[in-house]
Amino acid sequence: MSAHPYDHGHTVAGWTGCGIALTGTAVLGAGLCTGSGPLLVVGAVVVAVALLVTWGLHLAGWGKPSGPRPREQWDWRVRDTGARAGHPRCVGCRLAGRVRVAVPGAVVPDPARVAASVTERASASASVPVSAGADSVGAGS
Repeated sequence: MSAHPYDHGHTVAGWTGCGIALTGTAVLGAGLCTGSGPLLVVGAVVVAVALLVTWGLHLAGWGKPSGPRPREQWDWRVRDTGARAGHPRCVGCRLAGRVRVAVPGAVVPDPARVAASVTERASASASVPVSAGADSVGAGS
């Protein structure tokens, strides 16, 4: 697969999931053609298993993140070493609780400024009078 000059994203997770899903859709098709309810159920279960197997292999490092990868990772038999931390913007990793957010150009606030603004807000809220009675609701209108 790496004889071509481009990364087509072939992975163990992708090929395995495709094979299982193809089998499931073939069983679904046979169930549809024969009018067999049990075959339809079995086919749907096999397709669901394909989804779970693909997801599990992706989380185990046999899938790849989207986007360009270095040439040494193009072969479909190479494991993804960054899978444990999660892939940015990956729904499967997010569902598994592996969240790694890529924020380009993130600005980290100065701690002294944050402390000053919190102090200002606290002193401003302390000077606002608070009415305690129900009769004061809407009294100004």
